Amino acid sequence: MSARKIGNAVRLTSSYIVLVILAICALYPALWVILGSLRPGRALYSKSLFPEALTFEHYRELFTSHTILFGQWYMNTLKVSIFSTILGVFLTLLTSYAFSRFRFRGRKNGLSVLLVLGMFPGFMSMVAIFLLLLSMNMLDSHWALVIVYAAGAPIGGTFIAKGFLDTIPRSLDEAARIDGASNFTVFWKIILPLSKPMLTYIGLTQFVGPWVDFIFARLVLRSKENWTVAVGMWDLVNTNTNSNFTLFAAGAVLIAVPITILFMFLQRLLVDGLTSGASKG
Repeated sequence: MSARKIGNAVRLTSSYIVLVILAICALYPALWVILGSLRPGRALYSKSLFPEALTFEHYRELFTSHTILFGQWYMNTLKVSIFSTILGVFLTLLTSYAFSRFRFRGRKNGLSVLLVLGMFPGFMSMVAIFLLLLSMNMLDSHWALVIVYAAGAPIGGTFIAKGFLDTIPRSLDEAARIDGASNFTVFWKIILPLSKPMLTYIGLTQFVGPWVDFIFARLVLRSKENWTVAVGMWDLVNTNTNSNFTLFAAGAVLIAVPITILFMFLQRLLVDGLTSGASKG
């Protein structure tokens, strides 16, 4: 065997070893949480990874306990995430369509502003947003979360969406305008049908954000009935006397189910949307 073949075999073997190690590091914590949710008792610690006995009591308790409003928290989170996704995707596409198809004064400066704003963490504006919502009497409201989440969507998604829209031939727009189509008609009947991969990517990222967000939801939502699932699960283990770790693990598994299902069924469109949007800026 030549030295070149030996070198290729070594590199290939090393790559597989690294991939196996990364897979173990990614899957082991998730497996621990899943098995922990099926472990009897309250403690998450165990001498072995696989519990001696399995129980679904923690899942039942989440929906039957009078002090844990998990079902209501789950529906609150679902409502906020869905409406944030719909509005956020629409605003992101309108913004990216304007930057992609039109040439206007301040276009480059606007793109630069979006790029700079995307470098700052969102919680830096939390005090200002809190005071604004307080003055508008919108605290403890799910619509306050929807508006803020959706308004922030164009900051993170405009560049990727614009890159995807730049790959759509402008000749389609010109042909439609010759037939008398308006800008909105071009956007609605031509751009949107051709943007399914990008819609999938932006929709998933916009859905995941509100679904797992804790900091802003904890700041805005005050009553227990209006909490999202992240705030409610935090409350389970907030105090030193509370040790419902197996109950928390069961809730964490249920939180991960919708996102996992979405990523599994939309994986191909997700990859296409991300790679297409990154191919041209």
